[in-house]
Amino acid sequence: MTAKQVIGGPLVIGGRKLSLSKAIRAGDFVFLTGQIPFKDGQVMTSGTVEDQTRAVLDDITATLKEAGCERSDVVKAMVWLRDRADFPGFNAVYGEYFPEEPPARSAVMSDLLVDVRVEVEVVAYRPVTG
Repeated sequence: MTAKQVIGGPLVIGGRKLSLSKAIRAGDFVFLTGQIPFKDGQVMTSGTVEDQTRAVLDDITATLKEAGCERSDVVKAMVWLRDRADFPGFNAVYGEYFPEEPPARSAVMSDLLVDVRVEVEVVAYRPVTG
């Protein structure tokens, strides 16, 4: 295996290829790009923080699977929320996806570059076999 492997190819939104990859495997670590909520191929600019968090974590789960990982392999999560008041709703949904031995996590409030309520980035650890 090479030292660096692109997972899932480059991101394409609205027919436009973005200058980033869904994920990169570097040795035993998998680094996912920050994920914003999508529904039916479109950015979710409406909906509750709970709805948006589920969309984000479902997409993260799918990308992890492409990389041969599971949510239980996630060792670090970084969270950006647009509004401090959204933290309890976000945290409740996040707890459903990481109910036991959750990863280390940081969360900050930020003016996001896209009109969404939440963005999540994760790092997973899954040793390469073979």
